[in-house]
Amino acid sequence: MRLGVAGALVGGGYRKGDVELDRETGRVSAVGVAAPGSGLAVPGLIDLQVNGFAGVDFLTADVEGYRHAGAELARTGVVAYQPTLITSDPEQTVAAIAIADKARSCPGGARILGVHLEGPFLSPRRAGTHPAELLRTPDVELTKRLLAAGPVTQVTLAPELPGAPELVSFLVRRGVRVSCGHSDATAAEADAAFDRGARLVTHLFDAMRPFTHRDPGIVGAALTRDDVAVGVIADPSHLSPEAIRLAFRAARGRVVLVTDDLAAGGCPDGTYRMGAVEFTVTGGIARRGDGTLAGTTITLIEAIRNACAAGIGWETAVNAATRTPAGLLPGEDVGLLRPGDRADVLVLDDSLTVRDVLHHAGSADR
Repeated sequence: MRLGVAGALVGGGYRKGDVELDRETGRVSAVGVAAPGSGLAVPGLIDLQVNGFAGVDFLTADVEGYRHAGAELARTGVVAYQPTLITSDPEQTVAAIAIADKARSCPGGARILGVHLEGPFLSPRRAGTHPAELLRTPDVELTKRLLAAGPVTQVTLAPELPGAPELVSFLVRRGVRVSCGHSDATAAEADAAFDRGARLVTHLFDAMRPFTHRDPGIVGAALTRDDVAVGVIADPSHLSPEAIRLAFRAARGRVVLVTDDLAAGGCPDGTYRMGAVEFTVTGGIARRGDGTLAGTTITLIEAIRNACAAGIGWETAVNAATRTPAGLLPGEDVGLLRPGDRADVLVLDDSLTVRDVLHHAGSADR
């Protein structure tokens, strides 16, 4: 089966020619096939931070809700994602992790990579939309309970909190990715966490100590290290074009585009919930009643287009939603498009609009 495209993003770079898929194996069989065509083939997208989508809040979703949200995410080009749970009561978080575990076996739709716990070990000074009264200092025993509930693959924490260094080491030993975020950390405190194995920053610039020339904070620490990836929300309500360009240029090859999507993603303006937090979407921008900016309602392909509009080359922008996050996911078989790779492929037109989605070697109706 050939896609009929003019070229493809193969191994992170553009290659002219068509792409051929093997229907029986569900794998890419050839790239650079000489044949006339139009459009561009790229790997399926990966979103490491999704609080909800298509009316579904992952903190309160049931398995059917996951099935619906996964199908809708796949229509937008996302083939794999981490449902992200914000700070809540531990009992609710444990229950939500268990539901996500059950939902992993749902056929079709975007694949659940594992759960991203964004909290509760966050700074009250940088809580953002998280319920401040439910934030906690790092606690290994509570963390063990959360990990036992299901497939937790990433934890966002504030590295300056008491007990955070020990928790970072514990999580790294358990094979859980540690991301620093919602943090008032100094550069030294952030570097200490990175030295212990934290390898990601959650939504760079947002909900963290601002960068200044004498107090660079977590932003300065992350941008000046070669071993730390940075999550970026390329959405005009979160980051200016200059901030997006700065991230991509300073952290070349280390930017991971995320949506931080809410249940309102893919839905009209209105009032929605994220756990106990109510927010209102007006003009596509989500805010709590007190005006605090919540997550987003954009799709990951829109984030790619927003990055391009800010001056980032399309290859770099697409890699930030495919190849770069795939590098944080050893063994997951996502984010690449080479002979032998899993046939999770998007076909885009010249404006980077999704023309077709081929997911697990099957077409997803849009």
